[in-house]
Amino acid sequence: MKKNILVVDDSALMRRVICDIINTDDTFQATDVCRDGLEAYERIKSVKYDAIVLDVNMPRMDGLQLLEKLQQEGVKATIIMVSTLTAKDTRTTVIAMELGAVDFVTKPTNIIEAKGEDFKNRLLSVLKAVLISDQIKRVSVTRPVRTPIPTIIRKGSNKNKLVALACSTGGPKALQSVIPYLEANLDAPMVLVQHMPMGFTKSMADRLNELSKIRVKEAEDNEVLMKGTVYVAPGGKHLKVARTKDGHKIVLGNEPAVGGLKPCADIMYESLKSCAFDEITCVVLTGMGADGTKGIGSLKQKVPIHVISQDAASCVVYGMPKAVYEAGYVNEVVPLDAVAQSIMKNVGVK
Repeated sequence: MKKNILVVDDSALMRRVICDIINTDDTFQATDVCRDGLEAYERIKSVKYDAIVLDVNMPRMDGLQLLEKLQQEGVKATIIMVSTLTAKDTRTTVIAMELGAVDFVTKPTNIIEAKGEDFKNRLLSVLKAVLISDQIKRVSVTRPVRTPIPTIIRKGSNKNKLVALACSTGGPKALQSVIPYLEANLDAPMVLVQHMPMGFTKSMADRLNELSKIRVKEAEDNEVLMKGTVYVAPGGKHLKVARTKDGHKIVLGNEPAVGGLKPCADIMYESLKSCAFDEITCVVLTGMGADGTKGIGSLKQKVPIHVISQDAASCVVYGMPKAVYEAGYVNEVVPLDAVAQSIMKNVGVK
């Protein structure tokens, strides 16, 4: 049976384009549309949809207001946002994922882009990843429960340490269950690759900084790494770490995308091979594909590492964590709400 998708957008043209794209795939059908959040709210109460493609800016009730209302009333729905690249919309989209949206696609700026292959492929790939992952989670809850992570946080040492985290689909929401729970005096810097376009990474970093004790910022080229700071790779740039005479610094690069990814976690992890860290804690959270696995495998040959992967049951998409686990590189598999504790247990605080 085809997955039933609701399309919510105030533009009749965009509604038609999005429905046409969805209906090209035999997995889905999009026959129902709504012009705003209020209309969608009434529809969602009476009809069960497998997923909802939701615009951000709409009259009467926008996408954020609809999410807030659904959350207040305990209505569960799989929602994918469609957002422009304006500063206001990127921030709104990040907040939308706090409220339950699982992912987003960037909105085309004109009809030519809307009917192009790039938008089509991005929309369908997100829908497939998210809806397939629902099946994974239904299966995974029957697996044996793993031993809980100890709640002891060790004191830092004189060792030079780093945390390197990678995530993709479902990552922005997952990060809000990790970064705000890290102590401000974490005894290491963290570099973080989240697959997002330019603009969204700045909004995500700023929002995480507002919610967290630890400092969070979008990474800048040649910036020196400092303990107790999380550096988010900017969308559209590859993040590397380079050794300097006094420590380590960020290097942002414009090399081509790797497998369509820029930033790419493999590039980040591989850059760490030539660094002078005594210990590196690698963390892999929810996401499509296998980005990070090759880089971690390469890094493992050169530097002592400890690898933490998110478990299947708590992932939106069990792709990246599954890949690194099946490669045999993982030391700990933990649920999302135990990731921060596991990081601090391994890294310590100053």
